[in-house]
Amino acid sequence: MEGASYQRFPRVKIRELKDEYAKFELHDTDASMANALRRVMIAEVPTIAIDLVEIEVNSSVLNDEFIAHRLGLIPLTSQRAMSMRFSRDCDACDGDGQCEFCSVEFHLRAKCISDQTLDVTSKDLYSSDHTVVPVDFTDSAGYESSEQRGIIIVKLRRGQELRLRAIARKGIGKDHAKWSPAATVTFMYEPEIHINEDMMDTLTLEEKQSFVDSSPTRVFDIDPNTQQVVVVDPEAYTYDDEVLKKAEAMGKPGLVEIYAKEDSFIFTIESTGAVKAFQLVLNAIEILKQKLDAVRLSEDTVEADDQFGELGAHMRGG
Repeated sequence: MEGASYQRFPRVKIRELKDEYAKFELHDTDASMANALRRVMIAEVPTIAIDLVEIEVNSSVLNDEFIAHRLGLIPLTSQRAMSMRFSRDCDACDGDGQCEFCSVEFHLRAKCISDQTLDVTSKDLYSSDHTVVPVDFTDSAGYESSEQRGIIIVKLRRGQELRLRAIARKGIGKDHAKWSPAATVTFMYEPEIHINEDMMDTLTLEEKQSFVDSSPTRVFDIDPNTQQVVVVDPEAYTYDDEVLKKAEAMGKPGLVEIYAKEDSFIFTIESTGAVKAFQLVLNAIEILKQKLDAVRLSEDTVEADDQFGELGAHMRGG
């Protein structure tokens, strides 16, 4: 219909927020936008990860390629990743990827001089930028520093040595998983569950208990005071239809109705620690806005070409 507007104003309600974990509700939007946000968080929010390793000495039991691979997968704090340049686009070093604007340099020097095995960990990596360092999991893991010294890279015995130089660069998960800031990002439709109370009253207590037990997850329970079946955790429902099948098997179709709210989603986010969970969401929204602006600009360009023909293309330098 001419003049009709389909603009929506999504709302967010935060349920739980920690440095590396977030759970929130997203309302008044559709699945395409929710999934776009999820995919951007996984694959397009930039972080910093080790991308080049120059090994000077390696007498450990692991070969050079193995160690380089392990170094690349160590999450680095990436708060400044959004403002850094991609190495391929850096004009300060002509795309070499080894300048202060597009890279961070790390050094590691370790040698075992005793009979006790030496653990070489992410704590032994020394950074040229104090804002980009290996993520410290000591607090979240619940260990004291004497018990846990970071992510183990390799173990050395007496006389073995490891010396290397590493360059960390900005990247996105679409290029390699080591740059993905998200351990997991999931969303589900918010379920809406309605119990037919009149039909439920016709069941015996044993039948009610059998109905409750038919759900693989604890969605329903029996109120000890009223002996009525109640919904205790609608979000535990996994859309498995087991309770619906049970109702039909009992000869009570329509005993319960379950719908998925098509404009309401529950997001669960776990960060690798490179970016805090709340910042991961904000960065993803900013990147999604940039992508939508690019699409809008492209449409305006096509419209200008249609209106002005060769003149519009000439004004853009085409």
